[in-house]
Amino acid sequence: MKFLRSCASHAFTDRLLVGNTLAIFLTLLAVCPNVYAQDHAQPLRPPAVPLITHNPYFSIWSMSDHLTDEDTRHWTGAEQPLTGLIQIDRHPFRFMGRDPDNIPALHQTSLEVTPTHTRYAFEGQGIGLKLTFLTPALPQDLDILSRPVTYITWEAYATDGHNHDVRLYFDVDPRIAVNSGDQPVVWGRSRTKNLTVLNVGSRDQQPLNRSGDNLRIDWGYFHLAVPESVEAETAESSTSMTEFLDHGTIVGADAMEMPEAPNKGAAHLAVMFPLGQVGKSVVSRHLLVAYTQGYAIEYLGRRMVEYWQRNHETVEQLLDSAESDYAQLEARGKQFDQELTEDLRRAGGDSYAQLATLAYRQTLAAHGLVADVDGTPMMFPKENFSNGCIATVDVIYPSAPFFLLLNPRLLEAQLKPVFEYAALPRWKWPFAPHDLGQYPLADGQVYGGGERTEEDQMPIEESGNLLTLAAALGQAEGDWHIAREYWPLFTKWADYVLEKGMDPENQLSTDDFAGHLAHNANLSIKAIDGLGAYAKMARALGKTDVADTYAAKAKSMAVKWETMDRDGDHGKLAFDKPGTWSQKYNLVWDDLLDLKLFDPQIKRTELTFYQTKLNRFGLSLDVRKTYTKLDWEIWTATMADSPEQFQAFVAPIITWVNETPTRVPLTDWYDTVNGKQVGFQARSVVGGVYIKALANREIAAKWQHKASEAGAH
Repeated sequence: MKFLRSCASHAFTDRLLVGNTLAIFLTLLAVCPNVYAQDHAQPLRPPAVPLITHNPYFSIWSMSDHLTDEDTRHWTGAEQPLTGLIQIDRHPFRFMGRDPDNIPALHQTSLEVTPTHTRYAFEGQGIGLKLTFLTPALPQDLDILSRPVTYITWEAYATDGHNHDVRLYFDVDPRIAVNSGDQPVVWGRSRTKNLTVLNVGSRDQQPLNRSGDNLRIDWGYFHLAVPESVEAETAESSTSMTEFLDHGTIVGADAMEMPEAPNKGAAHLAVMFPLGQVGKSVVSRHLLVAYTQGYAIEYLGRRMVEYWQRNHETVEQLLDSAESDYAQLEARGKQFDQELTEDLRRAGGDSYAQLATLAYRQTLAAHGLVADVDGTPMMFPKENFSNGCIATVDVIYPSAPFFLLLNPRLLEAQLKPVFEYAALPRWKWPFAPHDLGQYPLADGQVYGGGERTEEDQMPIEESGNLLTLAAALGQAEGDWHIAREYWPLFTKWADYVLEKGMDPENQLSTDDFAGHLAHNANLSIKAIDGLGAYAKMARALGKTDVADTYAAKAKSMAVKWETMDRDGDHGKLAFDKPGTWSQKYNLVWDDLLDLKLFDPQIKRTELTFYQTKLNRFGLSLDVRKTYTKLDWEIWTATMADSPEQFQAFVAPIITWVNETPTRVPLTDWYDTVNGKQVGFQARSVVGGVYIKALANREIAAKWQHKASEAGAH
């Protein structure tokens, strides 16, 4: 009946009343070809499950099917164990973490991931237990988004009609506050108006002391905050877990001999909730986990605090405010999850919504959100497990659809630091920069030749990216102040891609792992897109003559491009390489920005050809290798003319998500034949999958209006 109701609005109800079952089915499938696929999407098995996701330093995941199969880990794979135990009538079970391995695991019955929630359910010994992680990452509320606070909630109830004595235990390993287990830590207890707070941090506090990729934070403090309104026992001790297992309680004494390294017996942060006799009525408890770092980003020599601190809010104020907001944020998160998920389904079907949902928190957690000296938000992505660069332009570019859809102001917060840097005399090149440094130090480009030479730069790539994004930002915001403010910069880059972009010289593109390539056809599209975007900005600013001139030049280049790239039933990887092919994912902006530079038949021809090249786990990036990029696959699929064709590209991707043997936060670079990760993980570029929703004009207008309204307040 759900299938029938999905199509009830169509004018064929009378036909459903006659004929046999097969005829009915074929009629339905013809009129609503994507409904069947939507209603039969399978539950997703995430390669890794987001638990606590805020920024590149405070990002904890479960990388297994069951929460008890392995210890929880930082996105890099380093263990940062959170342990959960339950006693039911004095019988102990694990519900989180693999240790103690002599304690049986409570049976996990379900897992649900939504944009802001991760929910597990367990059953055993006559008790049902629900465990929820809420990270209220609401993109239109920067005050809430920037809070480094996650809520952990337990709900216990009897499943057999009897009362049971239930006690919950939660334990945090001090490795959460250091880069490696041999670093000394200190710990302590605090109180706010409403909370008991256990804290741990590195002994040697050196904010922003280094940059790098495979690193954890070793400054600032982790906080475990327990409401004083409920009965709880708390301790900072290395023996609390043993005490709970032996006696069902923990001694309230805190260890005082410090500093010690986590692997040398440093104190764990522990809390025990005695729930008493639990029957059919649900008994609920929650706590807060937070990480405050003080200085979070260095930009051109000046140190910046997290955005929530811009008005000098203290840690205790942060935690008390977060606690008082718990109930309303839980409700807001549920409403947001439902509304966004429905729109994702409407845009691309159930499978697409599953993929976009899994990408949601990962996209945001790969950024640091800080405040400039005047309180203006500045957002810096980290190029996770690539080279650790900060504010990489060809990372901002693929992730941009997420922000263009849900809050363009956050894309502006990423672009402005790059524009400001590129406008400085120290950046002497006529093309755009690649990055601003290595996370968390945005003190100048480090990739390739940096500020020294043109060697290994990405001149066409980054110039085309920034011109395209500047126009997309103006269109999404309905305001062209960025175009006006940085017009001389954009003019310089437009002239560069006009001169150099038609037939690019031997150089790198965003897919730099594939090496240098001359005459790159997809890179040429980027130059043409960028020129068209510049003309669009000129028109919006009232510069009609400039707009007409550059639009005509972009159109002329697009016509020439088609002749240069055509190779029978598809286009070439490079203009001088017949018999090759590549995904022309950059073409998607021709529609998104209404540039109308390329013949629409080009994308139709390309996608028809790509369908003959699909492997078990997706579409290869190009003819050279069987690996692909997740973001570009969805960009390519978004150009599909029909829901069936879009689903043809999404289906193998969902198969990959469910079956990849590599258990890490979504990688965007994997092999389409064996499903294994090739490189990269936990990067923000997975936000690029939101391009399908962005391409739906009605959905995009709705969310952009919400963001505009929120910004006005």
